[in-house]
Amino acid sequence: MKDAICEVTCIHQDKVDRVKQELKQQPILEVGKIYKLLADPNRLQIAYALLLEEELCVCDLANIIEASNATTSHHLRQLYKAGIATYRKEGKLAYYQLVNQHIKQLISQAFYHMKEHDDYVVS
Repeated sequence: MKDAICEVTCIHQDKVDRVKQELKQQPILEVGKIYKLLADPNRLQIAYALLLEEELCVCDLANIIEASNATTSHHLRQLYKAGIATYRKEGKLAYYQLVNQHIKQLISQAFYHMKEHDDYVVS
C-alpha cells in the first residue's frame, strides 16, 4: 500500500468542481448517521435478522441477539427513528421489519461484499 499515493500533484479541476457541486446537494450527514447506526453490532444483527425473516417481534429479536427486551427495544427505536425499520402492533406484540428495498439492499450488499472479499482487513 506504500505506493498507493500520487507521487506528484495534478489537480483535475473540472472533476473536482463537478464532484464538489454534487456533494453539496447530497445529505451526507444523514447518510452517515445511517451507517453509524448500523455500525453497532447489535443493530446490525437485528437488521440482518429482519433481512432474513422479513418480520420479527421484539421478543424473537431479543433472543436472537441475546439481549433483554428493553435493550432490544432501545436498538429498534433507534432504527425506527432513522427510517431503517418500521413496526406494527398485534395485540401486545410489536413486529418489526425493514422499511424498504433500499435498506434491504444496503444491508445485503455489505454482507455480500465481505463474503466476496474476505481477504480485506477492516480496521
